[in-house]
Amino acid sequence: MKSSGIGGQAVLEGVMMRNKSVYAVAVRKPDGNIAVTRGNCKSLSERSLFFRLPIVRGVVSFFESLILGMRTLTYSASFYEEEEEKQQAKKKEKTEAEENWKESLQMGLTIVLAVVIAVVAFVIFPYYLSELLADKISSHAALAAIEGVIRVILFLGYIVAISLMKDINRTFMYHGAEHKTINCIENGLDLTVENVRRQSKHHRRCGTSFLFFVVFLSIIFFMLIHFDNMWLRLLSRIILVPVIAGVSFEFIHFAGNSDSKVVEVLSKPGMLLQLLTTREPDNKMIEVAIASVEEVFDWKEYQRRCIAAKKSRAKIEKGRQDAAGKKKSRAEIAEEIKRREEENARRANDRARRIMEQERKEAELEKLADEAAKRKSKREAMMQKVEEEDSLSGLDHYFDDKDSDKDSKE
Repeated sequence: MKSSGIGGQAVLEGVMMRNKSVYAVAVRKPDGNIAVTRGNCKSLSERSLFFRLPIVRGVVSFFESLILGMRTLTYSASFYEEEEEKQQAKKKEKTEAEENWKESLQMGLTIVLAVVIAVVAFVIFPYYLSELLADKISSHAALAAIEGVIRVILFLGYIVAISLMKDINRTFMYHGAEHKTINCIENGLDLTVENVRRQSKHHRRCGTSFLFFVVFLSIIFFMLIHFDNMWLRLLSRIILVPVIAGVSFEFIHFAGNSDSKVVEVLSKPGMLLQLLTTREPDNKMIEVAIASVEEVFDWKEYQRRCIAAKKSRAKIEKGRQDAAGKKKSRAEIAEEIKRREEENARRANDRARRIMEQERKEAELEKLADEAAKRKSKREAMMQKVEEEDSLSGLDHYFDDKDSDKDSKE
């Protein structure tokens, strides 16, 4: 089915789900209950057309997801802090403004620190290691490829290392629950624990796939863009990171809405990498993911729309098939052509017959019109003659009166 547009992230003992500008975090508390909180996160892309441009929207989405992810991760961790009660007591003593300011500052510094560490570990350090081979390898493309291989090894090593931690391993299980829940929705099934469990724990729009394409595309970008100056090369790598992230976002966004075989093949490496970042969840984890989804997404309405769209597409396709018909043999095609030629000839004869009939009727009408004109002329002549005779008869009377007067005088 078409992408639902809903996305998410695994947090500590919970799942965060986001639908446009609304997000929800569901966490399994130590007492076994599920705590669900809801919030708003209006994107910059909703405020300006510039932030909706391709590539730019990917950069914006990346940083907004990073900020929201850190915020929700901090929220989920608050349920498992050892000195939670003491911290809550301290918070009561502070004003709300001071608390929000401190929290925002701490969040901003954490994100900046995380970005700096990521750039140093996965951009500057691989570049430095590849430069150690510059004396032996003169090809800039080969050095860029080696730099890319080092970056891939570091990236995979980092994922494997953190997966050995117990808390991270459970987070990967919630990551699998998040994917399974979204797949259940997009496959048109009711959102139940049984249906979710049967779904795949991999998804094309996963952040793991996004990071893979960032690493892969960085190899291509750095091979094509080269500067002789070492500092310019290093600076170009740092500057190009947001561009590469934007391009990777565009592909992930396209792949999530496409059923193309080519896109499926291109998505395979990222899907395989999810073997390291997802685990099979248990039923309780799936319940948490379902609770998070239902807080921000009306999956029943989405299901009805998908069924209606599917019926509409099926109807259109059936109409096309009926119009095309089954494949015909040469003899059937020849017979069809002969039949159509005979039909065309019959129609031509009928048209010629109608034309002849029309011409005959027009000739008869002209003949009747001529006869009517002749009768009219004859009638007018007769009328004129009668009028002349009447005028002459009046003169005869006049002359008759004069003759009678003459006779009387005599």
